[in-house]
Amino acid sequence: MEYFRHLMEVVGTSVDGVGVFIVAAGMVAATVRLVSRLRDRAHRSGSYYSLYRQDVGRAILLGLEFLIAGDIIRTVVVAPTLQNVIVLGMIVLIRTFLSLSLQLEIEGKLPWRREVVQEDRN
Repeated sequence: MEYFRHLMEVVGTSVDGVGVFIVAAGMVAATVRLVSRLRDRAHRSGSYYSLYRQDVGRAILLGLEFLIAGDIIRTVVVAPTLQNVIVLGMIVLIRTFLSLSLQLEIEGKLPWRREVVQEDRN
């Protein structure tokens, strides 16, 4: 049982590492896209800042999902005490609020307000 807990600690920490990597790599990719847009004369619309923020926001959103998963793995599997579960709940609430805020900022609407695409059934 101790080996399983240690393994889950490593898995949870690895998932956290992937989340941090996604945020960092996403910021680098967003910056590269910004530079390429600035060099491209065809896209001189002036919306560079908002496009850059959207790209960075998407990277942060995806990274947050991995960070939440890592917290859940480590808390529930490794140390499932009431205090740790309460702390996990608070962390998940804060990160969920951040995710919703970023989603609203990126798309201008909440996730459950997305338009449903209807297929032609003819």
